[in-house]
Amino acid sequence: MIREAIARHHFGLALLLLFVVQLLIVCGIFAFLALDMTKVQRAWLGEMLWQRLAIGGALAVLLLFALAFGLRKLFDAYVTPVARLAEDAVLLAANPGHRITAQGGRDVRILAEKLNLLAAAHQSLHEEVQEKIEVANRALAQERNRLAALMAELTLSVLVCNIDGRILLYNASARHLLESRDDGVFPPGGAAIGLGRSVFGVLERGLILHALEQIQYQLGQHADGMTRPVSGFVTTLAGGRIVRAHMSPVFDGGHVLNGFVLTLEDITRNVEAASRRDALLLSLTQDVRVGLEKIHTAVQAMQSSPETDCAERARLTGIIHSETKHLKMHFDRAADRYGDSMDNRQELEEIRGADLIALLLRRVGSATLSATASPMIDATVWLRVDSYALAQSLVYLSRQLGNEAGVTEVQFALSRTDRLAQLDLTWRNAPLAADNLAAWANAPLQIGASGQVFTLNALIARHGGEAIYCVDAPPGVARYRLILPVSEPRPALSIPLTQDGRPEFYDFDLFHQAGQSAEIDHRPLSQLSYTVFDTETTGLDPAGGDEIISVGALRIVNGRLLQQENFDQLIQPRAPLSADSIAIHGITRTMLDGQPPIEAVLPQFHCFAADTVLVAHNAAFDMKFLQLLEARTGTAFTQPILDTLLLSQVIHPHKSDHTLEALAERLGVAVIGRHTALGDAIVTGEVFLRMLPLLAEKGIFTLKEARDAEQQTAYARIKY
Repeated sequence: MIREAIARHHFGLALLLLFVVQLLIVCGIFAFLALDMTKVQRAWLGEMLWQRLAIGGALAVLLLFALAFGLRKLFDAYVTPVARLAEDAVLLAANPGHRITAQGGRDVRILAEKLNLLAAAHQSLHEEVQEKIEVANRALAQERNRLAALMAELTLSVLVCNIDGRILLYNASARHLLESRDDGVFPPGGAAIGLGRSVFGVLERGLILHALEQIQYQLGQHADGMTRPVSGFVTTLAGGRIVRAHMSPVFDGGHVLNGFVLTLEDITRNVEAASRRDALLLSLTQDVRVGLEKIHTAVQAMQSSPETDCAERARLTGIIHSETKHLKMHFDRAADRYGDSMDNRQELEEIRGADLIALLLRRVGSATLSATASPMIDATVWLRVDSYALAQSLVYLSRQLGNEAGVTEVQFALSRTDRLAQLDLTWRNAPLAADNLAAWANAPLQIGASGQVFTLNALIARHGGEAIYCVDAPPGVARYRLILPVSEPRPALSIPLTQDGRPEFYDFDLFHQAGQSAEIDHRPLSQLSYTVFDTETTGLDPAGGDEIISVGALRIVNGRLLQQENFDQLIQPRAPLSADSIAIHGITRTMLDGQPPIEAVLPQFHCFAADTVLVAHNAAFDMKFLQLLEARTGTAFTQPILDTLLLSQVIHPHKSDHTLEALAERLGVAVIGRHTALGDAIVTGEVFLRMLPLLAEKGIFTLKEARDAEQQTAYARIKY
């Protein structure tokens, strides 16, 4: 029992047991002696012991102090240092650069020095192995980055999900489509999609399940695998956008359905344009029917009464003439509106202006007409146009100049003024009437094999541009100028990479991860998704009226800290900022002016943290603020919570410092952005990930085991 007490480091219990054992030994000696004594001798012995009771008590107290002194020396020299040595030795697995501080007895200090030598050798081998792993994975990383580049540049929105609807991959187009508002601006704070999140949060569950059922039915109908099953649906997003989705299956090695690919297309403008065209057709039909009926009535009257007097015939002829003019007006207006509604018939693409002119030069040149480029071409100008249709129209116009006006040479120029581009078509010594040029610009053109027909003027209107024709500027030169909006070139491709070289917007390891469930307490810690968060406040007294002024958070999915999927939002409080708090976090009242209130921010953060376990350092402090806001914001955080402060006590019970800085130093985590909400959340996330193997060393593998262990620590009893 003494050994068990010492092994548990319970000094008081060990001292008590030693003292009791000593007393039992003394009592046993006297009892043994009494066995060989007569009755008179036993009475004498008892009387003598009773008379010496005070001396015996004093000796017992002295014995107790002697045992305490000796046992304390033993604990200080061996037991406590060995326990700390064991904790530091476990730290070496999480932080190979950690070194043990030698303390305690000589033998323990020698052991610490030997462990440090082994740690140095382990670190060297670890670095060598890591270097070899990096070399071996370099080719694989290149393939992954090629996939990342491809996904980042795709204009088509792509989502890849496992069979439970958890997102394994998404590209920037998908995030923009599913998260941005109609004005293209992302809402402040969190993200609606992200790795490990459920696709059912942005797309209706029933539609996706129906599409999966269709795919499974097709798989059953074509068991030979020769036909690739596909399915699709059209849905309306929360913001009112209409989206067409195509679903394709993903199979595992055994050709079992374990996921699906969704490609999404925003067809809102297409539907709106189709509606406008339908309304235009209906309006035109009604107008034409009324006009034709009037003309038909007038013609019938003239035919039925050929001898009608001149006045009546003039009246009927006037009706026919008037209605004919109205019909022409209706058709002209319908043609203009039809041209405006063609915006979505064919997509516009970005093209460098110099490349468009090079295309024109190749198309225009012929035996009788030469085409040149002006030396004054701005190579930095980018246009967003239907390059094929625009090139065909300008080629047609150039050839009309050659065939009808005798022009032998045309020149193209390109310049920029502010956000407008000027594309000039010029020619010399061939004056052309403006009416002729207008007739050519309004002539119907057939573009491509699809048979689409529209005019140059309609094409210019579709691009939101203008056309200007001028002569003799300079003398002898005619110019047809197209004014078009410029398109800024895309920024250089930037792919967010994690420390292991993987882009953060895909993780195919999640194919094997199930979603969060009611049995989450029994799930291994390594398989859970987490939201690591921190707050900055006006002060340290939540019950006294202090408020949150900043929330920073990011997610851990599949053992990876996704720094690009973060929540970072300042909040305008109603309470004043204390000078002490400003000195800590550096957030001033000026920085908070114009920021959204907590009533707007907290629901967004709640959405960001949905279906995850919350992680924070000294979580009781942050959660007290959130709990006090439940009635005010209508938002309650009911998911499980892990606290790195308490977990540190579980892992290092003999350490006295459990601050975030001390944890980061012990575990080899670089501290960047301390005392900012997002910066502290990043440090906490890195610390938490390095704690997971240390918890496993202590036999803590599931969420329930971690939460139970937290409740046994002294800090768990702190209340705010």
